[in-house]
Amino acid sequence: MSKANQFLDTEDAVSPVIGVILMVAITVILAAVIAAFVFGMGPPEQAPQASLRASATPIEGTGGVIYNGIKLEHQGGEQIVLASANTRISVNGTVVAYNTTMDNTFDAGEILYISKASGGVFYIDDIKNDTASTSIGGTGATASVKIIDVTSQQMIADMNVRF
Repeated sequence: MSKANQFLDTEDAVSPVIGVILMVAITVILAAVIAAFVFGMGPPEQAPQASLRASATPIEGTGGVIYNGIKLEHQGGEQIVLASANTRISVNGTVVAYNTTMDNTFDAGEILYISKASGGVFYIDDIKNDTASTSIGGTGATASVKIIDVTSQQMIADMNVRF
């Protein structure tokens, strides 16, 4: 037997080994792509994009007394759903309670009012009501208003209101 023929006889298993390696690589890549779709590795949730404005406003409370409150104006952009599962509003780090009788959406052109009741509880409503029993801040004070989208954990607005 010549040396050339001997070389050809020992190289029989190279093609099947390369084929098996390629099939395993393709299977692993397909499994990774399918897992990415199944486990939701898509784009993250986005918070509503809206232009909001907060300003100090007088709110008539119990007994006709005037207290400092906050007026929120939706100046444009996407609708904000006002439910504790969707949106968290806080004033100076205290979470604001929603009035259950108001509409749970905040659309462009709408105005909401935040007042402070006894015990330091903040309320938000679509009308100036008489739940206020104390001012949010005195003259010259500043209140921090934060609106956070709960689903995406992103900030919708971070505003300071000076009284």
